[in-house]
Amino acid sequence: QVQLTESGGGLVQPGGSLRLSCSISRLHLDRYDIGWFRQAPGKEREGVSCVTFRGVGYYADTVRGRFTVSRNNVRNTLFLQMNNLEPDDTAVYYCSTNAYGRNFWGRGTQVTVSS
Repeated sequence: QVQLTESGGGLVQPGGSLRLSCSISRLHLDRYDIGWFRQAPGKEREGVSCVTFRGVGYYADTVRGRFTVSRNNVRNTLFLQMNNLEPDDTAVYYCSTNAYGRNFWGRGTQVTVSS
């Protein structure tokens, strides 16, 4: 069973930074696209960023220029560097990939941006 485990969330002040990690097991990450999603209280889950198996990154307009996605295929880990965080970035962040014909999700990590 493919497993994804997020970490790195926490409480940060506006303007601060966090680096999220997503560790993937039982899957060769270099063969799949993988992405970050988030869900804020009372809102639907939305896409934040993704990186293709070739290493091309894509970003939502709301985070472009502030967030950077990267992957380490040797460590089978996905990263999201988040800079200049804003209160609207507060959400539970999930990583997800589609493999073997289905979507796999982690349990999420909470990011709270507040002064």
